[in-house]
Amino acid sequence: MDKEKIGQALEHLRRADPVMRDVIRRAGPFRLKLRRDRFHALVSSILSQQISGKAAASIRARLEEYVAPERISPESLGRLTPRRLRAIGVSPQKAAYLLDLAERVGSGGLRLHRLARMADEQVIEALIQVKGIGVWTAQMFLIFSLGRLDVFPHEDLGVRVAIRNLHGREDLPDKETSYRIAIEVL
Repeated sequence: MDKEKIGQALEHLRRADPVMRDVIRRAGPFRLKLRRDRFHALVSSILSQQISGKAAASIRARLEEYVAPERISPESLGRLTPRRLRAIGVSPQKAAYLLDLAERVGSGGLRLHRLARMADEQVIEALIQVKGIGVWTAQMFLIFSLGRLDVFPHEDLGVRVAIRNLHGREDLPDKETSYRIAIEVL
């Protein structure tokens, strides 16, 4: 990630919004280690959907143990059956998602190495072709794997709750209000 751009972005947010200034002060120095293994990042995202972080970590560890000494890859994942994935603790639906991801990446239909050179909307469009990957997961990939700084998941419930809490609102802002607040600050 470009430290100079991050510094400029943080300074802009400090100046543009007193709420963000306080959040940045309380958060301390910016630290984000990008997830360089893009395939593993997408596998982790799928596994983590709608379960606790602890449960997802446990399933991920079992998957890593099962494919060892190999790493999780399109090839190692593609050799697993839905039944084997279920035995590891992966739901039938997520097993289908993981196998779809492995097939698309393994066949070259989704070229993860090219995503870094694509515009945000192109990355989102490419990723949502994979079963189980929606706009939110694609946005998280943009932020945490590609290091994109200009992504704001305004539809995310956690973001909307944070806006409510940080702005002292009684009501949970709807998606449009969340987006408007972000645009005013950015």
